[in-house]
This record gives sequence, structure tokens and C-alpha cells, in this order.
Amino acid sequence: MRNASALSRLVAPMIAVGILAAGCGQTPSAPTPDAGASQRSGVPAAAPHRAPGAPGAPGAPGAPGAPGEPLDLGSDGKAKFFPLPGPAGEPAAPLAPPPVPVSLPADSIYRNPASGRDEVVVADIARTAVLIGDSQSEPVTSWPRTALASLGYTVHFCGLGGTGYVAANGKTGNYIDALERGDWLLPYGSPPLVVIEGGGNDAARGATDQQISANAERLIAGVRGRYPEARLAMVGTLARGAANGGGRRTQVDALLGTVAARHSIPFVSVGDWLTRYNLTKSMADGVHMNAAGHAALAVLLARRLAEFTLPAPTPGLVESLTRR
Repeated sequence: MRNASALSRLVAPMIAVGILAAGCGQTPSAPTPDAGASQRSGVPAAAPHRAPGAPGAPGAPGAPGAPGEPLDLGSDGKAKFFPLPGPAGEPAAPLAPPPVPVSLPADSIYRNPASGRDEVVVADIARTAVLIGDSQSEPVTSWPRTALASLGYTVHFCGLGGTGYVAANGKTGNYIDALERGDWLLPYGSPPLVVIEGGGNDAARGATDQQISANAERLIAGVRGRYPEARLAMVGTLARGAANGGGRRTQVDALLGTVAARHSIPFVSVGDWLTRYNLTKSMADGVHMNAAGHAALAVLLARRLAEFTLPAPTPGLVESLTRR
């Protein structure tokens, strides 16, 4: 535990940096949109204001911007596309986006032309870790969010308490259904890291191994299809351990580990952490952690993620963590 304490002292000043309070599953605080702007989950979708005659302003063509950013919006709030020339003597190819898009304000909703799904613009996609999870991850100060923030990431949370690989919560579907239906929105662009956490609600609701594995496979395929350049990592199901009453939660943790191994995805098994690290006394109830428990687990998870040398935005940070 001396190592964990040292790591805690190192990362504590950084845990508040980069935690994004308004993720996929929460409504961000935003100013009242202009007339005519549409909203989804409280996120304004209005086009950015530009001076007359400037690129993207009314009457002006869309202009290029930095790679990985959204396309320009015209005066009607819709992305502008341009036809590509076809071979000699043949009509132009179907409409396609310009090769280099332009910036939109953070929290704008953008319809990705490749997938046809709405996505949300984030302030710094190059430093963003997408976290898909359940109530273990949902609080802004949760242990998964805090661990990622301590590694230098801004965290964009996609999920909701009560959901999982199979489990749904009211109008919000399980992880893969929510992604495909747009119950929560992925960020637009190409983040360096996507972390999938959960399984506890699947265990509680009697989901079978086959159901969990099948949906986990679908989710992995969906994430990799959307973010082919991103690293993936999985965090299992927090539990007490098989010999200490972990039960189905520990079993689901092990099952998810086998799925991750099939896809060569770094996996953090947490199916015995509550008893291994004597954290049952730091629980708010039989499943969730209190503030001290979240802080302790965050230190442990940050160290494990650092051991996988995942692409931390802060140079040298992973190396400094793994040496301790």
C-alpha cells in the first residue's frame, strides 16, 4: 500500500483537471440557445456565428479546418457537402464532405456523415478519453473518471447507472443499444483512448454468459469501427472476490476478461479488489463506494492503466507512475 500512497500523492493535484462533468449521460450546463437552434440532451446545436462573407457565413462556401474536426455549417445549420468529380464522361460521384473540416464550438451536436449518427463536439479530442460505463463511473468524482483524469485525460462519459452490456435502464438501452440508437452521444473526431467499464448490473439481473459475451463483442466491434485509431481498455466488475462472497459479480468480471483477451484488449480485473485492498469499509452501500473508496480505487486503477502504457496526453506521466 506504500506504492498506492505514493501514487496518490502524485496524482492528487491532477484529479480535478480534465474531468468532464457533462458527458454522454448527463446534461451539460449551457446558455440558452439562439432562436432556431435545436437541442438534444441539453446540448445546443446552433451553428457558430461568423462575420458576413467569412467561410461558413451565409452565402459563403464551407471552409477547411484542422483534421478530425466537424464540417462547417452553413446558414441553415446543416453541413455543406461538395460533389467529387467522376471519371471522364461520367457524372460526378455522390456528394461527399470536403477533405478537411472546420471547427465548431464545444457541445455542438454534429451529424457524422460517415455513420449518419449525431455526435457531440468536445473541446480537445486529442486529450479525451471516452468512458463507457454504469453507476460506478457515472459520478463526476468516480474512481474510473478520477483515474483517467490523473493520467492527463479529459473524460467524456457515455452511460448511465443501471445499464450494462445487457442491462438497460428505462429509456436508456444497454451499452451497444444506447450507442446504436443515440441514447447517449459519442464525441466527434478521434480520441486516443476508449475505456469500457461495467458488468455489475448484468450480474444483478441474471444476464447469461452468452448474452454478456455477445453484446460485449458487438460493443467492441462498434467502438473499433467508429474509432479505428483509438486504444481500447476494459475494466471489469467491482466485487469482493470469489472466496469472499463475490458471487456472480466476480464471475462476470472473469468472463469479461476472456472477451478482452480474445481481442487483445488491456483488461483490469477488479473482481476481488474490495477484499484484496480491504475497501469494504469504504462503501456507501453493498455495491458503490463512498468518497474515500472512490479515491482509493482511483489510485489503484490509475497505476494499472499506466502499466499498460496507454497513450497519456501528458509526456512522461505514465513512466513516472509505473516506476512507483
